[in-house]
Amino acid sequence: MGLFDKFKNAFKKEEVKETKEYEVGLEKTRREFTSKLNLLNMKHTIIDEEYYEELESILISADIGVNTVISFIDKLKHRVKKENITSVNDLKEVIVDEMFIIYVQNEIIVNKINFNDKGPTVILFVGVNGVGKTTSIGKMASKLKNDGKKVLLVAADTFRAGAIEQLHEWGNRIGVDVVSGESADPSSVVFDGVTKAKNEGYDVVLIDTAGRLQNKVNLMNELDKMNKVIGKIIDGAPHETLLVIDATTGQNGISQAKSFKEITNITGIILTKLDGTAKGGIVLAIKESVGIPVKYIGLGEGVEDLKVFDIEKYIYGLFNELGE
Repeated sequence: MGLFDKFKNAFKKEEVKETKEYEVGLEKTRREFTSKLNLLNMKHTIIDEEYYEELESILISADIGVNTVISFIDKLKHRVKKENITSVNDLKEVIVDEMFIIYVQNEIIVNKINFNDKGPTVILFVGVNGVGKTTSIGKMASKLKNDGKKVLLVAADTFRAGAIEQLHEWGNRIGVDVVSGESADPSSVVFDGVTKAKNEGYDVVLIDTAGRLQNKVNLMNELDKMNKVIGKIIDGAPHETLLVIDATTGQNGISQAKSFKEITNITGIILTKLDGTAKGGIVLAIKESVGIPVKYIGLGEGVEDLKVFDIEKYIYGLFNELGE
C-alpha cells in the first residue's frame, strides 16, 4: 500500500470532493514545498546532518516557523535513531507522521462549532482589518443557512468605514437579517442584536467586531464589555470567539494570534486565503505557537470556499505528491 493510500481509503465518498478541494487549494504550497522535498530525497541517499539542514530550510520556507521546525527536526532525529531508519524513502512516512503530531499534540482536536442547545449560539469574530473577517462571516452565514439555521448578522464594527455596509451587502446577497445601529458604541449594537436573536428565535448570531490592535487596552475593554453584555442576555455566551487571520501574512499572522490571545479568550482560528500562499505551513505553526485549533480555512473566493478544517485532508493535500 502506498504512502497515502490509507488516506484515500479512509475518506468517505461524500468527502472525496472536499479532499480534492484541499488538493487544489494547497497547490501553491505543495508545488513549492513537496517539489523541494522530492529533490532533497533524490539528492541524498543517506540521512546525515546535511540532509537535516536542508530539510530544516525547506520547512522554514513553508512558514512552519523556526521554533516549530527546530523542535520537529529534533523529534525526527530521535525517531530515526530509535527506529534505525537509514533510507530517505523510509523517512517520508515519518515526516508526515510527525506533521500530524505537531498539530495534534496528543490532544482531542475539536474543529466543530460549540452550538448552544438552549437558545441562540453566539459567535464573535475578531481580527485586524483586511484579513477577510467580514467576508468570512458572510460565507459562514451562507453555510449555516444552507444547513437550515436561522442566522442573524450583527454589525458591531462601528470603527472601520464601510464595515456596516459590507455586512448588509452580505445579508442581502444570502438572504439573512442584519442588525446595525446609529450608535458608535459597539456594545449597544451587540445588545440590540442578541436581544433580537433571543426574542425572535434565531439559531445563530454572528457578530463582526472592530480589528484595531494599535491600542490593546482599548480593544480588550471593548471586547470585555461586549462579552458581559452578551452573557447577561444569553447564559454562557459567547459560545465561540473566532480569530480571523490572513494566511498570506505568514509569521505576522502568528504575532496577531499571540496578541489577540492576550486580549480575549480565542476558541478557534479562521485562516483565510490559504490558496493564495506558498507558505501553507502556517497552519502547523499557529497551532504549535499559540495552542489554538484552526476551525475553518479559506480555499478560494467563492461562497462555498470556506471549509471546516480537517487535519487529515490538509496533510493529504500538502503531501500527496510526496508518496508518488
